[in-house]
Amino acid sequence: MHLNLRAGERVFINGAVVRADRKVSLELMNDATFLLEGHVLQPDEATTPLRQLYFAAQTMLIEPAQADLARTVYASLQDGILAATAEPAILTGLKAASGLVDAGRPFEALRIIRALFSAEAALIDGPAAMPAPPVARPRPADRLGPRHPADRPCRPHSPAPKADPMAAKVIP
Repeated sequence: MHLNLRAGERVFINGAVVRADRKVSLELMNDATFLLEGHVLQPDEATTPLRQLYFAAQTMLIEPAQADLARTVYASLQDGILAATAEPAILTGLKAASGLVDAGRPFEALRIIRALFSAEAALIDGPAAMPAPPVARPRPADRLGPRHPADRPCRPHSPAPKADPMAAKVIP
């Protein structure tokens, strides 16, 4: 397994934190559990049930000494989420993630849980989370000028007026 790290980037390998002082490429020669810094969720970012579940699975990787406690927390959180939702994508994803955690593969479970964040956001935020479709603007049937810029008459360019520094007023 090859890992490419930028200067200052961290990676968590078997519970140890490794930081690169310059751009570096690492090759892991045996089985190791690792998590790149970009995929690490900070405690204050675990603000939704799925993010809390992700944090519990992440703890299994980052702090192997706390893995048993993290598994207990994971199971409790998962039971609560399963009881609270009927969303098919979330139910299917949680079942797959649970199987991976039970098999001792929390890294793969993290990928599945992270992919469910958008479905969770849509449930929490409701229809407002969905982007509005673009509004088509009516176009006039006939244009006032030629379509191609080369066919348009040239107008002399005048520079933009300079801002008057005395015109700015400070309102207390």
